[in-house]
Amino acid sequence: MAKMFRAFFFKSLFFFWYRFLFRQLKNLIGFHRSVSNNSYAFATQFKYQKFPSLLNRSDLNDHTLIFDVENALLKSSSLFPYFMLVAFEAGGLLRAIVLVLLYPFVCLAGEEMGLKIMVMTCFFGIKADKFRVGRSVLPKFFLEDVGSEIFEVLNKGGKKVGVTNMPRVLVESFLREYLEIDFVVGREIKVFYGYYIGLMDERKTLQALEQVQEGKGCSDMIGITSFNKVIDQELLSNCKEVYAVSEGDKRSWQTLPRELYPKPLIFHDGRLALRPSPMESLAMLMWLPYAIILAIIRISLALSLPYKISTPLLIFTGIRFTTSIPNTKTSHKAKSNGHIYVSNHRTLLDPLYISFTLQKNLIAVTYSLSRMSEILAPIQTVRLTRNRDQDAKMMQQLLKQGDLVVCPEGTTCREPYLLRFSPLFSEMCDEITPVAMDSHVSMFHGTTAGGLKCLDPVFFLMNPAPVYTVQLLDQLVPSLPQINVDDGKEGSRFEAANDVQRQIGNALGFECTKLTRKDKYLILAGNEGIVSTKRSGKS
Repeated sequence: MAKMFRAFFFKSLFFFWYRFLFRQLKNLIGFHRSVSNNSYAFATQFKYQKFPSLLNRSDLNDHTLIFDVENALLKSSSLFPYFMLVAFEAGGLLRAIVLVLLYPFVCLAGEEMGLKIMVMTCFFGIKADKFRVGRSVLPKFFLEDVGSEIFEVLNKGGKKVGVTNMPRVLVESFLREYLEIDFVVGREIKVFYGYYIGLMDERKTLQALEQVQEGKGCSDMIGITSFNKVIDQELLSNCKEVYAVSEGDKRSWQTLPRELYPKPLIFHDGRLALRPSPMESLAMLMWLPYAIILAIIRISLALSLPYKISTPLLIFTGIRFTTSIPNTKTSHKAKSNGHIYVSNHRTLLDPLYISFTLQKNLIAVTYSLSRMSEILAPIQTVRLTRNRDQDAKMMQQLLKQGDLVVCPEGTTCREPYLLRFSPLFSEMCDEITPVAMDSHVSMFHGTTAGGLKCLDPVFFLMNPAPVYTVQLLDQLVPSLPQINVDDGKEGSRFEAANDVQRQIGNALGFECTKLTRKDKYLILAGNEGIVSTKRSGKS
C-alpha cells in the first residue's frame, strides 16, 4: 500500500511540474512571437534606428524623449536586486529569504509573471504611508547602474518621460529628484486599508500622454527602447522616431560618474552595502549565521580586554584598522581642563576607535544615542540635550574629568561629504585636535536613519573585513579675528567650526556642506531624528 501511495505521489508531482513547465514554455513562445511581431511593426511604421546614431543629434532640446527605464536607461536588465532591497529593508530578513527561494520560479514564470511574483512577495502587507525605500535606499543603486551615454542623450532633451513596468513608487524619486525626469509612467500597487496587497494596476498611459503633450515642442517625440522588448505601445505610437538600444550597446556603456549626477547623492539609508544580485544575496544569507557569531566575539573582546590586548586580537578577527598620528606634537600646558578631539561622524564606533588609537579612555559626547548603545559602550558616553547653555555647562564639567571626543556633525554621513559642524566645541577649550575618520564596509552598513540604532555597531562588526581609518591632524588653537563689535564672538566660533570642518575635509578628500542632521532625517526617515529615551534603539 505504501509503495502504491509513493508511486501515485511521485506520478502526480511529475505531471504537475510537466504541465506547469509546458504551460510556461508555451507562454514564453507566444510572448517572444508577439514581441517579434511588435518589433517588426514598429520597424516598418517608424524611423527605427540604432541608438549610437542618437548620440550625435544636436536638436534633441526641441524634442520630448520617451525612454524605457529598465531596458534603455539601466545597464543591467535584471530587476531582482531592487526587489531584494525592498524585501530586506522594508520587509525584513524572512521576506528576503522567501524571495531568494522563489527566484528559480521567477525565472521560469516569464518576465511579466516573474515581476508579479516579486511584487507580491516584497509588498504584500507593507504599510503604504511608511514605505520610504524608494526614496531613501534605491536611488543609490539605480544611479550606480545608469549608463553615461544614455544620460548624455537625456540631458540634451527637452521634456523627458520615463516608462517602466516596475511599481512607480520604486523609481519615481530616483528619476524625478536625481535625474530631473519630468514625467514617470509606471504601475500603481493596490492598497487596502492603508496596506499594499501586492497586486499592480496597469499604467495610466492616456493620462500621462495628455500631461506630456501640454507645452511647447512636445509634438515631436522620440522613443528610446530596446531591440527585444517594447515599452508602452500607446506612447510609442505617438513618436515620430524610435531608437533601439542593444545589449551590446549597454555592455559598452560606462557607469555614470558621481560628479555628473544632476543632484549629489549625500544621504541614503538601508543596511545592505552590496548590490544584492541573486548570487550575492545567497552568499549574504549563508554568511549571516557566521556574521552574528563573529560580531559577538568582536564585541566581547572590545568590552572585556585592555586596549593593548584587544586591538591586535580584533585585527586578527578581520578588522582593518589604520591610524595616522602627526610627527609634530604640540606640548600640552599644565591646566585643569582636558583636551577636545573633534571628529567627523562615520559610525557610532568613532569615539571607540579614537580611544584605540590613543590607547586611553575618553569621554564621548554625542547629540543622539540610543539607551542600549549607551549601556553597552565600553567608554563613558554622555548625551547632549540640544540646549546650548545646558550643554556648554555639561561639557565644561566633563573637561575637568578628562579628554572629550565630540562629533559636531550630530549624525553620521556615509558618502564623502561633511555636514555642518556645530560650533559649541570651539568655546569649550583652547586646544583642539581635529580627527579625520573614514570607514568602509563590504556587506552591511553600520548606520541607519529609519531602523534600530542600537544594532548599528552589530551590523558594522558583522562585515567580514570592515575598514576603519583614524587620522589625528595637527592641533589647533582657535584664535580668530572678530567680525564686528556686535556679532564678532558669534562669527568667531562659527569660523572656528568651519575651519575644523575644512581641515578634516581636506585630509579625507570630502566635500564640506551646510546640511544638518535635520535635513538628513527629513529626507530619509520623515522625522527630525530625535532619539526618545523611553524607547531603546529608534532614531
